[in-house]
Amino acid sequence: MAGGVITSASGGETQFEAKITFAVIISCIMAATGGLMFGYDIGISGGVTSMPRFLQEFFPDVYIKTKETRKESNYCKYDNQNLQLFTSSLYLAALVATIFASPVNRNLGRKQTMLAAGFFFVVGTAFSALARSLFILIVGRVLLGCGVGFANQAVPLFISEIAPTRIRGALNILFQLNITIGILIANFVNWFTAKMEGGNGWRVSLGFGGIPAILLTIGSIMVDDTPNSLVERGFEEYAKIVLKRIRGVDNIDPEFEEILGASKAAREAKGRRPAPFGGLLTRHNRPPLVIAIFMQVFQQFTGINAIMFYAPVLFSTLGFHTDASLYSAVITGAVNVVSTLVSVYFVDKLGRRVLLLEAGVQMLASQIVIGVVLMMKVKDYSDGLGKGYAFLVVIMVCTFVSSFAWSWGPLGWLIPSETFPLESRSPGGSVTVFVNMLFTFLIAQSFLSMLCWMKFGIFWFFSCWVVVMSLFTIFLIPETKNVPIEEMQDKVWKQHWFWKRFMHRID
Repeated sequence: MAGGVITSASGGETQFEAKITFAVIISCIMAATGGLMFGYDIGISGGVTSMPRFLQEFFPDVYIKTKETRKESNYCKYDNQNLQLFTSSLYLAALVATIFASPVNRNLGRKQTMLAAGFFFVVGTAFSALARSLFILIVGRVLLGCGVGFANQAVPLFISEIAPTRIRGALNILFQLNITIGILIANFVNWFTAKMEGGNGWRVSLGFGGIPAILLTIGSIMVDDTPNSLVERGFEEYAKIVLKRIRGVDNIDPEFEEILGASKAAREAKGRRPAPFGGLLTRHNRPPLVIAIFMQVFQQFTGINAIMFYAPVLFSTLGFHTDASLYSAVITGAVNVVSTLVSVYFVDKLGRRVLLLEAGVQMLASQIVIGVVLMMKVKDYSDGLGKGYAFLVVIMVCTFVSSFAWSWGPLGWLIPSETFPLESRSPGGSVTVFVNMLFTFLIAQSFLSMLCWMKFGIFWFFSCWVVVMSLFTIFLIPETKNVPIEEMQDKVWKQHWFWKRFMHRID
């Protein structure tokens, strides 16, 4: 698994000598368990909120509405702000936590930030599974949200910095792959626990999240911090030892010199700025900042999390029985995992832009079809879709999920993590996670109400956003395939037709 060194003096691709070592693979896998926990938290809430005993214990008003026939619109049975708060509180907490995670990530390193995330996940899981009141249940979700904020801040940066250039995209997508695996596992767990006698299956569902939480905690203890982070914090000798270990070759001097150069530039830049976040507003940081913010907004306005949070609830709304809705959620979860593997294979071959643009066409078509079917067949008091149309909706949902899973899902995290310069990487990552969690919270808190108000039109609402984000990709998202992470400014931003105007000076 050896790799050569490719250099160019005229702006071509540069790759430093490296092997795909066991240390790199294990480090990235262990780090990416943060994605596993995040995915599990996304997937588990929709299934749990469709379980009658859970609703009866914590949301009795919703439970009564689901049992009454023809008294409440099919689209409005689950429209309850407290029920949505159960899901969305995690993302509101993550939004706040990422502000505190940035200085931890910068001053203590990626390793310690991931360890803190693991701690929050373990404690939050315990609170959620043992909750006897809505207050304790929400506290558990808030603690889990803190874990999400810290993990999403550190893990993509950790993987981007530790991975060899030529496979950076594929390894970084391990984070997104584990998110999809976590969602799938959650759907399977919900499917089985919904059938448990006594009605306490929801506790098992919430408690099962302790397994990936413990894995992340143990993994964070075992791995080394990244050479980039170690150099940034003054541990240059140890950073060189770690770089030699993860690259598996003796000739690490060219890459190490580049890391030292990036760190020196970062220190000089910090000397000219009053605060790390203030540096994000300087002229040369505006292109990656704009890309990072808009990619997070667009990622949420694809409508993916509305579907993944509430897949069982959504299918129940369409007339599926509880078992059928959970089973359909399992199918979409499986499609999510397989399609993310497509991205792992193609991201460093076809590039980022090709995957984003192809997915735009596929997402647009599937959402329009779903909206048309629901307009024709799902009325306020109808009994359901019927088998043929139900099958079509599931196929279209899977088509939509698959296209997202090889595009905006992984690339929404990958591109921001690899485009900021070193001095802005931690605050840039913080802003990325903050914006993602803000709009995830807004979607989670409002989707069931939007479904009640907009009905089938909600899918057309999201399809309009798909058109906007595809145009944004065409004109403003650059290709970062095979570009070393510390050379983005020279080889990406300075070459882009629009963004190069921001690169003529560094202020």
